[in-house]
Amino acid sequence: MILPRHLDRGPHYAYGLADDADVLLMYERVIREAQTPEDLHAHPDADVLRSHWRTLFPPCPARAAWEARFPELASASAAAA
Repeated sequence: MILPRHLDRGPHYAYGLADDADVLLMYERVIREAQTPEDLHAHPDADVLRSHWRTLFPPCPARAAWEARFPELASASAAAA
């Protein structure tokens, strides 16, 4: 998958969705750079996001906002700690 330029400003990088490292990198970029709700609906998959949430490194304010909006993500982070 190649993200739109407004989400990934670097050189074109094709994210391999079968590669966990690529999935983590892509999700971090989408969370950090999303400009519209459509960006967030189009790219992350909810089940994949939940399964990888504790290993993602979004900015602290973004993590707090997502965990406030989706308490199951906060539970996953707490269980992993």
